[in-house]
Amino acid sequence: MRLAPEGRPFILGSTLVLVLLAVLDWRWAMLWLPVLIWVTAFFRDPERSGPRGPELVLAPADGKVVSVREIEEPVFHAGPANRISIFMNVFDVHVNRYPSSGEITLRDYHAGTFLNAASEKASLDNEQSTVGLMTQNGKVLIRQIAGLVARRIVTDHPVGTQVEQGQRMGMIRFGSRVDVFIPTTTRVLVQVGDRTMAGSTVVAQWT
Repeated sequence: MRLAPEGRPFILGSTLVLVLLAVLDWRWAMLWLPVLIWVTAFFRDPERSGPRGPELVLAPADGKVVSVREIEEPVFHAGPANRISIFMNVFDVHVNRYPSSGEITLRDYHAGTFLNAASEKASLDNEQSTVGLMTQNGKVLIRQIAGLVARRIVTDHPVGTQVEQGQRMGMIRFGSRVDVFIPTTTRVLVQVGDRTMAGSTVVAQWT
């Protein structure tokens, strides 16, 4: 199983705790073992394949679609946009992927609070990292939003980088949400309650 490099300190620390508990009392070690298994699984980074093409917009995250709506997006689209919000629980893969190929023309980080990431208020107040892509069809904005227990957002690439659809974008540690903003002329193909896989599930199509 391939693991995200961000997980190495956590996996190593959990392993050392297991070893220490095993020396003291093997029964304590058995109680800790599920924690080590979960921490290791949390940082899994599986290969992803699926439909590709400039006319498609892929899910940037594994999880559950919690909101699909048209809103005003003043930062990048400077007007109305379709927003698809995907909530990742602590058992989902937390590696995020680019929904489209293009050039990164915007990066912005906002240090904020840590509300429930599934709530509407989290999109305004929570810690978040925003990436704007200029694709051959138009603008795509991706926003990584920290949740109740998330305390670290990782975004891999600087402004000016050419990225590929399905390529790793970064990750958020321990429960969070990712929003993707696309023009209102696109056709959204998911609805609230759907499950998505980053880099595999088609969430919208350019028309």
